[in-house]
Amino acid sequence: ARNLAFIGAGNYAGRVLIPAFARAGAGLHTVVSSGGVSGVHFGRKFGFRHAGTDADAAIDERTVDAVVVATRHDSHARLTRAALERGKHVFVEKPLCLTLEELRGIEVAYRDRERRGEAPVLMVGFNRRFAPHVRRIRALLAPVKEPRTFIMTVNAGAIPADHWTQDPAAGGGRLVGEACHFVDLLRHLADAPIVDHQLTAVGNVPGVGIRSDRVSFTLRFADGSFGTVHYLANGSKAFPKERLEVFAAGRVLQLDNFRRLRGYGWPGFGRMNLWAQDKGQTACAAAFVEAIAGTGPVPIPAEEVFEVARVAIELDAKV
Repeated sequence: ARNLAFIGAGNYAGRVLIPAFARAGAGLHTVVSSGGVSGVHFGRKFGFRHAGTDADAAIDERTVDAVVVATRHDSHARLTRAALERGKHVFVEKPLCLTLEELRGIEVAYRDRERRGEAPVLMVGFNRRFAPHVRRIRALLAPVKEPRTFIMTVNAGAIPADHWTQDPAAGGGRLVGEACHFVDLLRHLADAPIVDHQLTAVGNVPGVGIRSDRVSFTLRFADGSFGTVHYLANGSKAFPKERLEVFAAGRVLQLDNFRRLRGYGWPGFGRMNLWAQDKGQTACAAAFVEAIAGTGPVPIPAEEVFEVARVAIELDAKV
């Protein structure tokens, strides 16, 4: 197995990411955490060979083949670029970066390796495209040769204004930091480049506060398809979190919270239900592990990784 260094050992990494990579058979070499305590804890729990606090030393380690970046958003770009410059494969939790300048730096590092004929695997943790229901939707859409229309409703839930994810410098805000998931999902299902985008946010009226988590944005694709994402933090927890509807060729697909998929007017397909919600985290990690081992394809083309990051940042600038 290829050796992984995990940079960041917070709640999501310990609860979801590290177990997913362990199940995928990755070589767990080093885990790094800022304070060291969580790194030691997860190091023992999952059998990492080393635990430490120095991210750069872990990236520099000769026997480390790939780096998983699961730190706070504001360090993603620096760590990703550093790993690419050292020729390592990179799996970075979303977002890839917070600014267009950071994106340019990552692209330069990637292209430099690509020119040398040693392009690393660069992957953002866009797990939803690996969910069983999404794979089924993509397969059902494959024969459809006309434009598709997507409606994505995200009942995002409120996060306090003083939380680090809402800070433009630390977290990038929720559009860049979270809603990028849905830019990627629609880009994946359209299977065509994004050529235009528009955004409407809740009005800037007295007392409204942060506006970037109450938005609707529309993506237009090169094949004539378009999709609208309603990303809303002002709803009720009693309502399902994510719903996707796809209209194409006189048929409709409806995905309810990654548990139930229904087809309307779809020949040979009526429904696909799962006992438990599956947003694709395990399959996402496995796809990366297979790609760096040379036993599977590149999970997300680099062009799409860069495109989705750019569009999310540009959308945020329109709020």
